[in-house]
Amino acid sequence: MRSEEQSVKLARKIVELDLLRDELLEELICLAGNRAFELLRVVQNS
Repeated sequence: MRSEEQSVKLARKIVELDLLRDELLEELICLAGNRAFELLRVVQNS
């Protein structure tokens, strides 16, 4: 696979992951309410 094709493939994957992250964050906010960001920081730092 050419380097340019690999780059485009990776860029698409990053966009897909970003969209998934947004969906998951929205779900976390629904579940944890105003504690969502605090919970996210705790998990990131553990």
